[in-house]
Amino acid sequence: WAQRIRIAQRAIPTVLTTIGVDASGLAKNLAGSFPAAAGALAGGQYPWLLQSFTVAGQDITAPAFAAWELLAAKAVYWYLVPALQFGLAILVVDTWQYFWHRAMHMNKWLYTTFHSRHHRLYVPYAYGALYNHPFEGFLLDTLGAGLAYLVAGMTTRQGMWFFTCSTIKTVDDHCGYALPWDPLQHITSNNAGYHDVHHQSWGIKTNFSQPFFTFWDRALGTVWTGGDVSARYERARLAAQKSVDAAAAPITQSQPADSLSAKDTAPYAAARVQVKAPPPTPAGKATAQAVSSREQVLTDRDAGGATVLAEEAAEEREAQRTLRRSPRKKLSSATPQAGSLKGLRDCVNGSLHGRGGAVLGVESSR
Repeated sequence: WAQRIRIAQRAIPTVLTTIGVDASGLAKNLAGSFPAAAGALAGGQYPWLLQSFTVAGQDITAPAFAAWELLAAKAVYWYLVPALQFGLAILVVDTWQYFWHRAMHMNKWLYTTFHSRHHRLYVPYAYGALYNHPFEGFLLDTLGAGLAYLVAGMTTRQGMWFFTCSTIKTVDDHCGYALPWDPLQHITSNNAGYHDVHHQSWGIKTNFSQPFFTFWDRALGTVWTGGDVSARYERARLAAQKSVDAAAAPITQSQPADSLSAKDTAPYAAARVQVKAPPPTPAGKATAQAVSSREQVLTDRDAGGATVLAEEAAEEREAQRTLRRSPRKKLSSATPQAGSLKGLRDCVNGSLHGRGGAVLGVESSR
């Protein structure tokens, strides 16, 4: 690289002459006070820089490199070239994964055969980042990163760093936490909050980019544009809590089959009729933030307003029907696990696994 820098200096006099600067005269004026600058202006001529060494018993004197040339060569070799290689590798792996990931959502066979396993995670967690079909893991992760490594021409050490960073970034994006002190959440816009939207039933056809940047989503219009998602997350949490409460409470024969879903979704039905009506205060552990989020959804006519609440109510009714059809033994109030974290997990799994292809985001066949 020092030789390349020396050769590149030959173009300096020609460039300066083109813009009307006398390069040779300027080099003579600077020769006394700034000899390195004078040598560069003269086209890389440093006659005073010499080095001596012995070859086959003979003393040989040859030109030497300037200190700034060696420093610039080290900066190019150790920092600039690896940075460009990492950038190229990131571009390759992001492009590879975006189009394969999107194809697995647009093609029904690819989704149901391979990618649907990964989307059992409606609540992503760190190790769930690599919870997928073995073929999908090889195609998207192993093969994608391997091609990026080869195309970028990385060394073995660079490849180790690239594979490690890719894995850590993928795990971090699935961890479910947007921690403020996590640098990976701020380096790129593709983070846990961005990718978590993709794992929800209402955002499964958006935010395909992974694991580093989101330029393909923005360029091709697949980025989530539904605005603030806090209200949707709060409704999902309340629906899961209602499922646990319904499973924990004993259901008698005299109780109507649809009484639970009808009672729980009554506020949403009222909201659909009268958009300006203030939403009811959620029961249980709901906070004032949930009330504010629901008010925002109701008043947001452009994003669907009350229709959004009605859609969520329909999902809750479907979840209740799935629970009643599930072969799992319902938890009674006497069961030690009633209302516990395990009960919440079982109810959410039972309700989500029974959803149809439209909820999972598979294109319907025509």
